Amino acid sequence: MKISFINLLIILFAFISPVLAQNNATLDWKAGVSKADITPKMPMPMAGFAARTHSSEGTLHPIWAKALALQDSKGNKAVMISSDLLGFPKDVSDRIRDRIKSNYGLDRAQILLNSSHTHSGPVIGDALTDIYILDNQQVEQIKKYTKILEDQIVEMVGLAIKNMEPAGLYAQNGVTRFQVNRRNNAANLLTQLTELQGPNDYAVPVIKVLNAKGDIKAIAFGYACHPTVLNGYDWSGDYPGFSQIELERLYPGATALFFQSAGADQNPLPRNTIPLAKQYGKELAAAVERVLEEDMKKLPSALMTSYSELNLPLATPPTESEYTNFINTTTIPYQKRWAERMRAKIRAGEKLVTSYPYPVQVWSIGDQAIVSLGGELLIEYAIKIKQMLGADAFVYGYSNDVMAYVPSSLVLKEGSYEGESHTVYGLPSKWQVGIETRILNEVIKLSEKNGLIKNK
Repeated sequence: MKISFINLLIILFAFISPVLAQNNATLDWKAGVSKADITPKMPMPMAGFAARTHSSEGTLHPIWAKALALQDSKGNKAVMISSDLLGFPKDVSDRIRDRIKSNYGLDRAQILLNSSHTHSGPVIGDALTDIYILDNQQVEQIKKYTKILEDQIVEMVGLAIKNMEPAGLYAQNGVTRFQVNRRNNAANLLTQLTELQGPNDYAVPVIKVLNAKGDIKAIAFGYACHPTVLNGYDWSGDYPGFSQIELERLYPGATALFFQSAGADQNPLPRNTIPLAKQYGKELAAAVERVLEEDMKKLPSALMTSYSELNLPLATPPTESEYTNFINTTTIPYQKRWAERMRAKIRAGEKLVTSYPYPVQVWSIGDQAIVSLGGELLIEYAIKIKQMLGADAFVYGYSNDVMAYVPSSLVLKEGSYEGESHTVYGLPSKWQVGIETRILNEVIKLSEKNGLIKNK
C-alpha cells in the first residue's frame, strides 16, 4: 500500500502533536537567570579568619553573585540570590532588599539573599568589626566595594527578571559525605578515627530549571558545610566555587547557584590545600549531576512566600564592671576589643540591645518546602525542620542576615565557640535560652500559612 506525502505528514503530526502539547504543559513556570562577577578589582581585606595579617594577593578563581528569578502561572514572583561571600550583615542586606522592592516591586518575603560563607571573599559592610584590625585606607576600600556590590546585585536581579522565559522546575535531594561535625570530632585525630560522630545532614538539595528546548537553564543546589578548605590570600569561592565551575562545565549554558545550608558546625575535613578544595567541589558537583540525570520531582506552578523578623531575645548583658573584669582576664585580642567597645557604649550612656530582629523565611515552590534562616545555622535545625516538614524539605542558613551563630538548645547549654559567638559578631551578650523553640515555632507558623502544614 502506498502512502502519499500528505498522508505521511498527517500521521507524523498525529504522533508529534501530543508530545509538543506535553512539553508545552511542562513549561508552566517562567524563570530568568543573571550573574555578576564580584571579584574585587584591588587588594583589600579578606573575610572570615582573624589570623590574616594583610590584604588579598590574587585570584584563584573569580567570585560571583547569581540570581534566579521565578514566576508561577498566577504571576507570583520570587528571586533566589546566591553569592560567594562570608555573609550579608543586616545593614547591607536591608539596603539591597529595599532597593529591589523599590525597583522591581518584590518585598522581603519574595527575596532570598544567601551567602556561601566562603572564607576567601572580601569583608563587606561593618561585619565582625572586632575581628579585623583595619587601617583607614582599608576601611574606605570596604565602603567603596560594598557600595559597588550592592549596585551589582540590584542590577543583576533586574536582569534576571527581564530574562524570564517559559520553564519547567524540578526538585530532589542528593547526598555526599565530606562534611564532619567539628564539635564532636577532633580534626587533628581525623586519620585515626574509625567512626565519625554527629549530628549530620548529608543532603544535597537541587532545583533544576529547564527551558523550552529541554536544556538545563539553571541549577540551584546546596550543602551544609563550612567553606573553610582554603585560608590563604587569593579570592575564591572555596569548594562551592569549584563545584559551580564544574557544573557549568558539565552543562554548558547553565547557571549554577550554590546555597549554603545549616553548616555552621560542619567542616570539610581534611582541609587547607587547593587540591582538597577542588576535590570537594567535584564531589559535590557529582552528587548534583547524579540527581540531574535521574527522574526528579516536577514542581507544580504555584509559588508562596512568607517572611517575618522574629524578636529573638539576648541574655542579660554584662555590667560595666563585668566587662572590665573580662578585659583584664581574657587572653584573646578580639575578645578584649569587643569588651572594650561594649564598655565604652555603657560609659557613653548608650543602651545595649537586648534582642535581635531574626529573619525567618518559608517558601513553597510547587510542593517543595524551602526554609531559609538567618545567621550561622547549626545542623540540628535542619534535622528538626525536616522532622516537621518532611525529609525532602530544603533548609538554608546564612540567609538574609548573618548576625551570629544560631545554636541549638543543646549547644547553647554546652557553650564554646558556636554557643558564644557574640564576642565574634559584636552582640553584647549570647542568645537567651529558648531561642530554638521560638525559631522552630515561627517556622511552623509560616509553614501553616503556606499550606505546608495543615491546621488541625
